[in-house]
Amino acid sequence: MKIDSVNAEDYPELLAVWENSVRATHDFITEDDIAFFKPIIIEQAFPNVTLKCIKDEHQAILGFIGVHECKIEMLFILDAARGKGIGKALLNYAVEQLAANKVDVNEQNPLAVGFYQHRGFKIASRSPLDDMGKPFPILHMELV
Repeated sequence: MKIDSVNAEDYPELLAVWENSVRATHDFITEDDIAFFKPIIIEQAFPNVTLKCIKDEHQAILGFIGVHECKIEMLFILDAARGKGIGKALLNYAVEQLAANKVDVNEQNPLAVGFYQHRGFKIASRSPLDDMGKPFPILHMELV
């Protein structure tokens, strides 16, 4: 799978991938939460990470990863593209090329926790709230 760079013109498509993925995997997130996070993601999160993506044969983004200072800040895959190795390819790229060795994962997203554990990440600590102070417990994981 070819890993592509991302530029600001791709942000709306990335946000659509994020929303699709969140709706499929984060059943604890409400409509109000999605509306709250969307402007933060597009205005603050995307510009402050190194973003890489995988596209299909029509150049549509299937999944993306964002890394900042060796920490995976985001990894989202279109629901229809899950289970096809896209997340694994993006994670491997982040670890091998961007020296990523940490990630924070919603405790309430057991599929993501299991994905990272299967790839060698271990839970280092837990926070009862996310970075925005919302009641979404976060598992701080490290590659060992």
